[in-house]
Amino acid sequence: MTSNVPEPIDPRQLRVSDADRDQVAERLRDAAGEGRLALDELEDRITAVYTAKTYAELEPITRDLPAAGAPGPIPAPAAKARGRWRVGMKPRRRKSFVFMGGSDNKGAWVVPKSYIAFAMMGGIELDLREAEYEDREVTINASCIMGGIEIIVPDGLNVQVHGFGFMGGYSGTPIGPVDPDAPTLHVRGFALMGGVDVKRKAHRESKQDPDNRLDRGRYGEIEG
Repeated sequence: MTSNVPEPIDPRQLRVSDADRDQVAERLRDAAGEGRLALDELEDRITAVYTAKTYAELEPITRDLPAAGAPGPIPAPAAKARGRWRVGMKPRRRKSFVFMGGSDNKGAWVVPKSYIAFAMMGGIELDLREAEYEDREVTINASCIMGGIEIIVPDGLNVQVHGFGFMGGYSGTPIGPVDPDAPTLHVRGFALMGGVDVKRKAHRESKQDPDNRLDRGRYGEIEG
């Protein structure tokens, strides 16, 4: 006897909604801010998200990422502070995305182990002269398209610049003596029809409210 009961539909083959796609895209942006994805990987995966039609197509896009809110691997013990360099601090911000706007970080903000700064037709300023550090080795992934990023570093900080420019300029490693107790900052990325400038300036005392460590974002900025 033939049954007329329809076969159950695999939930993975159900169509996804715009809200589902937005949720996955936000998860990818968070992963990029944590240093789990490079900018080119982020772009490729977000493109795949917004072309996905079913849950089965969305699933592999985040398969290699930890679940949202899940704890990561146990971190290594924080390095001890040496001299004037404060290391082992907890960052509150890990990325700056700017589109036709501006953003800056000044004062005693904490530079995370991996920070993403991306500007399109806008500008970002990162002033590290009073900064603290999550780790003794940190990386700023600084890239721009028809925009500019300025990174000000203090005397003594060990800085290594690895970026490149195409129809634009990418600064070289700034000259100056290096404090053997200082953390190491790597600056990576690209400049397309724009510029990334890394320059060294003398340390200055903070005149800002200590509770206002992060400057307010302006129009066009995605903070994280």
